[in-house]
Amino acid sequence: MRTSRGAAVAVILTVGATLAACSNGSSGGTGSNNTNTGQKLAGSGAFTYVTGKDNSGIWAPLAAKWNASHPTMKVTIKQQSDQADQQLSDLEQHFQAKDANYDVVTVDVIWTAEFAAKGWVVPLTGANKLDTSKMLSGPVKAATYAGTLYAAPWASDGGILFYRKDQVKTPPKTWNDIINDCKGKTSPTIQGGKEGCYAGQFAKYEGLTVNAAEAINAAGGQIVKSDGKTPNVDTPQAANGLNFLVNGFKQGYIPKEAIGFQETQSLNAFDAGQLMFMRNWPYAYAIANNAPPNKGSKVAGKFGIAPLPGPNGHGASSLGGHNLAISKYSKHQASGLAFVKWLEEPAQQRFILTKGTLAPVLSSLYQDKSLYKQFPYLPTLYKSIQSAVPRPVTPFYPAVTEAIETNAYAALQGQKSTQQALKDMQAAIKSATGA
Repeated sequence: MRTSRGAAVAVILTVGATLAACSNGSSGGTGSNNTNTGQKLAGSGAFTYVTGKDNSGIWAPLAAKWNASHPTMKVTIKQQSDQADQQLSDLEQHFQAKDANYDVVTVDVIWTAEFAAKGWVVPLTGANKLDTSKMLSGPVKAATYAGTLYAAPWASDGGILFYRKDQVKTPPKTWNDIINDCKGKTSPTIQGGKEGCYAGQFAKYEGLTVNAAEAINAAGGQIVKSDGKTPNVDTPQAANGLNFLVNGFKQGYIPKEAIGFQETQSLNAFDAGQLMFMRNWPYAYAIANNAPPNKGSKVAGKFGIAPLPGPNGHGASSLGGHNLAISKYSKHQASGLAFVKWLEEPAQQRFILTKGTLAPVLSSLYQDKSLYKQFPYLPTLYKSIQSAVPRPVTPFYPAVTEAIETNAYAALQGQKSTQQALKDMQAAIKSATGA
């Protein structure tokens, strides 16, 4: 879940090896709406890949590279808006209409369970098995529903802490470290040029679900049980976690303006030197270091990155990122599977990092020291993703996240106590899932 991305240095692509399974495709093939994992997907020919707005500029060169080596299975890229809720609505409408023209789709990690439960995407198992042995375990779990892989992990993400290394000698490891580092140095407001202590994303939108889930999980709490429907958020552990954010507004270590912050607003404040600490996604690193077109950062070269703190040490990032899925209604499922597997190859995974600053899912790229100069946050990001906790894995996710952000926001505003907010959150999730 990212609203903007930093620019990165483009690299020259080398032509990757062509998959043997897709080298002799013929156009105009008939579709196979088969979901039987024992039978190989059929249907070859030109197809469409549907994804969110390409803010990183990666899809034109990737499509050109694929099409050059697969002339009978050319891909057309269909871009959606850059708003996640609009992307989801668009996919839902086309799946409900059984649209055969949405062959391969980008699936936010939080949508996989819904799409799988409704039978909209084909499982990647059996004869259509995807090799996940070299991938990060977190993204693989996020692409799995009820023990079956329904999507291909493609780009991951994890929250990290940005800190002013010109103001603190070592990054904070606990929530108390953040509070203590800020004592006497920051203000509960950043108006008039004053500096605030800490901010994440606290506006009433998906980003608040992310931040609230991170705080709750770090404190040992849980929002929904592993069955995907039973709420378990009305607990002392969850209260301890949410209180870190609630008390931040009460005590002033979170500036009052942050109640309206999404990713861009928190990054702008940090970039302007108005925050000592910021929770954000890795894309913010390049922007805060004056990657074009940004030229006015006041913290370029003055900040570092670290894992998110928790109550007693390393916290729990929410897992971000996107998967790739093949539509049940596609008439070119074999072409789609070949394309998905091609995008998982090291050359393409490296490209989405170096060109698009997207976090790859292949473990080996996080160990490649030749990338550290351009992306010094890779080791930290690796730790973040490895320890990340997915947001509730449930086919009822839209209703669940609405319950989380609505009640968490009321608690941050002081309209509800933490305890009441969690009770109401629990009741709303139970009502939505029928648990």
